[in-house]
Amino acid sequence: MGFAEEIAKVADRVRKNADLVVGEQATKQQLILPFLQALGYDIWEPSEVIPESISSFASKTKAGHLDKVDYAIAINGTIVMLVEAKARNEKPEIHHGQLKKYFDAKVSAKVGICTNGIEYRFFTDLRDENLMDKEPFFIFNIFDYQPNDLEVLKLFHRDNFDTFAIKIEAEEMIFVKGMAVLIGNLLKDPSDELIRFLMGELTKFDGGYAIDGKITSKKIEQFKPIAKKAIQTCLLELMTRSLTQEMQQPSSLATLPTPSDSTLDDNDSEPDESDSKIVTTEEELAAFEKLKAIAGTSTAYQFEINHKDTISYFGVNLEGKTTWWFLRFYLTPKKKSFITRLSLEEIQPLAAGFEVQEVSASLGDAASRVVISDISDLDKLEPLLLKCYENEAAKH
Repeated sequence: MGFAEEIAKVADRVRKNADLVVGEQATKQQLILPFLQALGYDIWEPSEVIPESISSFASKTKAGHLDKVDYAIAINGTIVMLVEAKARNEKPEIHHGQLKKYFDAKVSAKVGICTNGIEYRFFTDLRDENLMDKEPFFIFNIFDYQPNDLEVLKLFHRDNFDTFAIKIEAEEMIFVKGMAVLIGNLLKDPSDELIRFLMGELTKFDGGYAIDGKITSKKIEQFKPIAKKAIQTCLLELMTRSLTQEMQQPSSLATLPTPSDSTLDDNDSEPDESDSKIVTTEEELAAFEKLKAIAGTSTAYQFEINHKDTISYFGVNLEGKTTWWFLRFYLTPKKKSFITRLSLEEIQPLAAGFEVQEVSASLGDAASRVVISDISDLDKLEPLLLKCYENEAAKH
């Protein structure tokens, strides 16, 4: 079952049971936990989905109880997300509660979620490092979502969780939202500065568009209804034209400068993730060396093999480009596996005797998981691993 189907299944369950769910505890059990399970987290593993987590800084409430966050979500022992639950009939709003206090003190957690089991509001720390933002960067409604929303939601799946990728996506969404509001306001009610700019640009055109004399305030007022009508006409044409062909044409416009404090910099470098407590194990490095040796036997391609460790997985890629990944290892004491970009049909003949599963929330191409007992199993899977490498190399 694919990721979209799993979320749709949860949505159907929530839709059927929502009216029967009363109170916060019932909301957690009947609505929120199935959603977390669809995101790949083991809700029956108390070290991964930690209920009523108490932080080291917790203070007592007026009733004498310690403050708690409803769920702390951990990957390989590191808390990465915090969930504050509201009752199904309440609005999922933050009131400077335990979620923010826990987030601000728990450096490893970069995602806070406030939810009533229907609407999920995702928060991070874009404005001030390690301090949760007041506004969510992403809102997912289980009853009303689009395909693009599912693509964003995949970032929070256990198999894909990458702090850097989430931060980049959050920043882009905030900038796009802000610029969309700005542009919308300008188009609805053009400012004098925009009108002056349009009049000046119009003068540069050939064909008798020149505006005589200096552009004064009076001329701007006279030109304003003309500009509004021109904008409406232009928008109508854009709506009825094939935008796909337009967007494929190379743009001659200069790119906007990136803010100096943005996580999106020109050299595509990544921020220091030491706070996330990422530890590359000897087992992961040993698996990498095995894979590197296998890729070196290829007679068709000779790409450099690199690795990138994250909280969730140990990824292997070509030429140090994380989007050119072809294998992701999940090597924990309890479970060991790897995922590939090959389909089940391609993998199964090369993985006889091993458990093979479809991965429901992979980034990019369709992916499958192969379960192993130890990294020594990689020697038995050499033809499969070589195919994974060559399949990705062929794309580039």
